[in-house]
Amino acid sequence: MSSKLAKLLSVYRQHLTVPWQEGLAAIQRVIFAVYDKTDELRLRANVDEFALVTQQAEKTWLLIDVTNAFPEWMASLEYRDAYFENPEDLAGYPMGELSEFIESMITQLKAQIVANASSDTVVALLGVGSLFGLARVSTLVEGIKDSVPGRLLVFFPGEYHPENHTYRLLDARDGWNYLAVPLIATE
Repeated sequence: MSSKLAKLLSVYRQHLTVPWQEGLAAIQRVIFAVYDKTDELRLRANVDEFALVTQQAEKTWLLIDVTNAFPEWMASLEYRDAYFENPEDLAGYPMGELSEFIESMITQLKAQIVANASSDTVVALLGVGSLFGLARVSTLVEGIKDSVPGRLLVFFPGEYHPENHTYRLLDARDGWNYLAVPLIATE
């Protein structure tokens, strides 16, 4: 594990030692674990360390990987072959099929969370970088946060700017202001 990811794990461990306050708004229960996009494979190789730390803090762990959400959704479409022949058809309808993808993903994630999470569960969302250009992480988090009874941990490959609470996915897209708790991987 790189030193930055070891530090992120340490910051996460410290965060879990603080007793969970009851009655917080859903947005106050969202945690963004921010790390450098070049550490994605290292993080994936060591995600079980985060699960172990969670269990040591006497919390339960529910890992949800959204990496394959879009290809699985595309495979389920009746007209998928037509989209592969003319991919611009998908790009041309920002409120069309892609909004259907986002809605479908949110519905599936909510069902998985409701079925498997309790008030002491950390729901860990992995693979949000794969949504770049297809869906906004902020839309996904907004769509599922109220379904998470414990904490929502979003593994976020990108940047966080504390001066204005701005997150930038993969350091590429214009950031958005979000009031989640940031955990930063620094040396």
